[in-house]
Amino acid sequence: MKRVRTTSRLVALVVVTLVGAGACALDPQAGGSGGGGAAPVGAAEQVSGASAAPGPDQPPATTPTKPKPKATPTRMAPPTKPTPKPKPSTGAPSGCPQGEHQRAVEAYLAQLGGFGRVTVDGRQSAADCAAIKKFQKRYDIRPVQGRAGPTTYDVAKRLATTDTGRCEAGSGLTFCIDLTRQTTWVMRGGEVVVAPTVTRTGMSGYRTPAGTYKINFRNVKEWSDPYEVWLPYWQHFTQGMGFHETTTYLHDKSIGSHGCVNLLPADAVRYWELGKVGSRVVLVGRRPGT
Repeated sequence: MKRVRTTSRLVALVVVTLVGAGACALDPQAGGSGGGGAAPVGAAEQVSGASAAPGPDQPPATTPTKPKPKATPTRMAPPTKPTPKPKPSTGAPSGCPQGEHQRAVEAYLAQLGGFGRVTVDGRQSAADCAAIKKFQKRYDIRPVQGRAGPTTYDVAKRLATTDTGRCEAGSGLTFCIDLTRQTTWVMRGGEVVVAPTVTRTGMSGYRTPAGTYKINFRNVKEWSDPYEVWLPYWQHFTQGMGFHETTTYLHDKSIGSHGCVNLLPADAVRYWELGKVGSRVVLVGRRPGT
């Protein structure tokens, strides 16, 4: 009886062991990854997300943080140019610079008169500028900008220092020329009827001679054969020489006439209106360099 019981127990143990082993094994070749099979080993560790419970050796899952948006670059305003500091005023109006002969020109214009109010202080002002411009326009000094430069100074000095008493004028009309200062004026009965103005006489090699002459021929527009040029308001007085309107810039001292007495356009017209055949012409002095 003891043998039978022992044998029965051994048979039962073998059966139980075989049944348990078949239930837990996973045959990878049988497609056991489907719905009815057991979960593969380590499946719990592969779960992620907030709802998954961490295992005993797994650190708690953290919620992934959203990437921060990139900051939009701030546009910088363009740098502003510094406001220039105003320059100190010199007292001179815009467009009317002060020349190197300011005080002398002011003094000569004050002496001559007729060009407006000037203050003899050597400083340009609006009134000084206006007077100098008027003077420059009258005597065709270019450019007309109110600046007391060398030409303006030279003309003003020559006019202001002309001695009208040097001309021996008779009782009738007399045209007077100061060859030294290159100025001319008109007298009648010992009185000045046309104030001194500028002229240009014969250059080196063509000196205009001093002396007393009379106008003997006139033509409102004379043609010069030797020089092939028109001579407006021509009034001849000696040796092919006479008064006429200038055909070049009168204040260019590098050149001169061929003996004639060149006049500014307005002066040539005035002399033509006053002159006649027989009018007296008196020349004194000598042009420098001739």
